[in-house]
Amino acid sequence: MTSEVLQKARDFEAHYGPHIPEAERPAFHATPTIGWMNDPNGFSFYKGVCHLFYQYHPYSNEWGPMHWGHLTTRDFLHWERLPAALAPDREYDAAGCFSGSAAELSDGRQLLMYTGVRRDRDEEGFIRDVQTQCIALGDGVNYEKCDLNPVLSGPDLPPGGSTVDFRDPKIWQEPDGTFYAVIGNRTDDGSGAILLYQSKDEGKSWTFVRTLDACHNQYGKMWECPDFFPLDGRQVILTSPQDMNPIGLEFHAGNGTLCLIGDLDPDGSFARKYTQAVDYGLDFYAPQTVAAPDGRRVMIAWMQNWATVGAKPDQCRWFGQMTLPRELSIRDGRLYQLPVRELERCRGQQVVHRFIPVSGEVNLPGVQGRVLDMTVTVRPTGGEIYRWFRIRVAKDGEHETIIRYKPNESTLKIDRTRSGLPHDIVHTRSFLVRPKNGELKLRVILDRFSVEVFVNDGEQAASSVIYTRQEADAITFEAGGQALVDVEKYDLKL
Repeated sequence: MTSEVLQKARDFEAHYGPHIPEAERPAFHATPTIGWMNDPNGFSFYKGVCHLFYQYHPYSNEWGPMHWGHLTTRDFLHWERLPAALAPDREYDAAGCFSGSAAELSDGRQLLMYTGVRRDRDEEGFIRDVQTQCIALGDGVNYEKCDLNPVLSGPDLPPGGSTVDFRDPKIWQEPDGTFYAVIGNRTDDGSGAILLYQSKDEGKSWTFVRTLDACHNQYGKMWECPDFFPLDGRQVILTSPQDMNPIGLEFHAGNGTLCLIGDLDPDGSFARKYTQAVDYGLDFYAPQTVAAPDGRRVMIAWMQNWATVGAKPDQCRWFGQMTLPRELSIRDGRLYQLPVRELERCRGQQVVHRFIPVSGEVNLPGVQGRVLDMTVTVRPTGGEIYRWFRIRVAKDGEHETIIRYKPNESTLKIDRTRSGLPHDIVHTRSFLVRPKNGELKLRVILDRFSVEVFVNDGEQAASSVIYTRQEADAITFEAGGQALVDVEKYDLKL
């Protein structure tokens, strides 16, 4: 039965959401029906359809009491809006239905597992969160919270675990029918860990298995939004650490993303082999993956940054969007990611320029737009190396977003200083790239309010939100010295 709190949210979004014109949204990135969106939740397949839930506050464009919004898609690009799935309407989740995941059960129902948050006073009188894990069961539209909730709480934590930071269950089912969940937790050393639980009765009761991996104050503090999955013969952990200290150009300060690639030892414990950032741009957090029916591992994330959420366009009726879903693979000990292949079916007219010498700033015929898929390959001419190379997108006389490469430093920089949002926030980020025989390949995806750059066929990715007016659609290329450039550009028709 739908609670009064959930029905209120559904009525609100049904009344006000349709008034937002589609032209005010991205063409193919997921956005909330109305109001605020953050972490992706429940990215899963149910009865052959991909479901995406998300952290949601419908009543304003600010973070508020967390609901679960709901979308579905059949191609990762076109999104159907469904009514809100969860609302904070019970004692154990009155302060919010935080992040979680979803799975299909043997009886045909869909299981949602989420973090319920209530507020309590500690022994010193301070208000604190108490976080527990809860479940709801439903038919893909309507869900009933389980009478057994919470199914995981303080007594289920290992020694030293925190009930204040115990959140974001990611569940999956093994072939023998056993369900597993990884959950983020803060340990007694003040930093994060990922806890592994199992359930033999499809999510109703859970037992602690082990600490899968722990931070030990090496990569930030609390580890949020964990994911754990096999990929190309390895095991992968994704998590989003809070309070990171920068480590070279690999990890930036603040809220970051962390990919751990390793193997399972004979006793089932995880052994790290490789460590890297997941995304190197300005806006990327809380990634979640799904195993698609065709075998692909597909990832989506919140394309936003907690440090910059206070900077919004005036009177925006929605805030927050997801990244373009990405196909994952492992090559040479690195996580690779590329836009889902369905995007290529949306390509319109092709514009190609080969072996173009660039010195100073140049326009190329047919290369412009704000909803497009463009690959740029840059290399030296002869034996002389150029000092820098820039691609300027979403450009007019006042605005532009810059992608700049310095070959002598092997650095790529994303700069949205003039991208339509005059607030004092983080506008630039640089990271190391790995040119191949002096050549760098950049695939740039534009979608009205974002730029996503994929380096060297997915070896690295960098995401950034932009707010430049849509009329700013020029693209130019510029070199300090002379570079040789190939450009292949497609408008995207969705």
